[in-house]
Amino acid sequence: MKPMKSFLLGAAALAMSTFAATSAFAEVAVLRAVSCFPVGAPPGVLFEELVAEINKRGEGVVQVELLGGAPAIGSPFQVAERMALGAYDIAGCPEAFFGNLVPEAPVLRLADHTYAELRENGGLDYFQELMKAKGAIFLGRHQDDGAFHLFLADPIDRPDLTGLNLRISPVYTAFFKAMGATVQRSTMPEVYTLMENGTVDGFGWSLRGISPDWYKVAHYRVDPGVYHATVHTIANLARWESMSQEARDLVMSVVLEFEAKAEPTSDLAKDLDAKMLATMAENGMKTITFEGADAEKWLAVAKDSAWAEFLQENPETGPKLKELFSKSN
Repeated sequence: MKPMKSFLLGAAALAMSTFAATSAFAEVAVLRAVSCFPVGAPPGVLFEELVAEINKRGEGVVQVELLGGAPAIGSPFQVAERMALGAYDIAGCPEAFFGNLVPEAPVLRLADHTYAELRENGGLDYFQELMKAKGAIFLGRHQDDGAFHLFLADPIDRPDLTGLNLRISPVYTAFFKAMGATVQRSTMPEVYTLMENGTVDGFGWSLRGISPDWYKVAHYRVDPGVYHATVHTIANLARWESMSQEARDLVMSVVLEFEAKAEPTSDLAKDLDAKMLATMAENGMKTITFEGADAEKWLAVAKDSAWAEFLQENPETGPKLKELFSKSN
């Protein structure tokens, strides 16, 4: 009987250790992630770095599996909606690509306050309510790509876009139209071809998000820039709430660190802008700089058209968001 008893005790011990190992493994939260940009493209690199940092710190707690980026995984304008429905768990997207999920998303690019201030004054709390109502949750702004600029094949001499056909995203649709342009939407990989064959005369894009290939077709940058090119980490609400507090805290600690480093007023942001401007100049890009009354008109039309569009599309929530996000109400 003793050998049998020893065998049973050994089997029980093995079963317990196997169960403990299985349970420990089961506690690791694995998040399926996607980017709204092609993997490796400048606007999406920081999200890829954020994923890598979470995986580095989250061993045994939370891991993120980056499945790919748009348009390889589908339209960038559908990423947030599919995520909210459970196709993915977490995503890195600019607000321009999740406005169809949360119509109030454009307020994130129009903010006059820092994100730290928006966390203090209730701005992000109110925006969070709107996200949760759609099955998603806003984690933070992990990237600021500088201001948006108009990039052109040929120069203009005044703030008037009449006669130009421009590639757009929702970010600057109202602005370019108010300036007289006709517009059309496309994905990021299509920009080069549209410019090369003359289908469009220019496009709007963030200062630091320019693809190196575009220097061959975009010869001019219009200054000053407008708005903020923000890229955000968002997640599926149900999946987020199913995670342990430890896993959520770890992810948030990484996101908030990235958010602080990305603040436009930070030394890092200023250094990145300076390097990008130098790179553009080295690649032959020239600058069209509006000054005085022309600059005032350019900036005023950009701001006024964006807020007018925002308030028209969000008559119930817009006024409160403008009060919380803007310094000039």
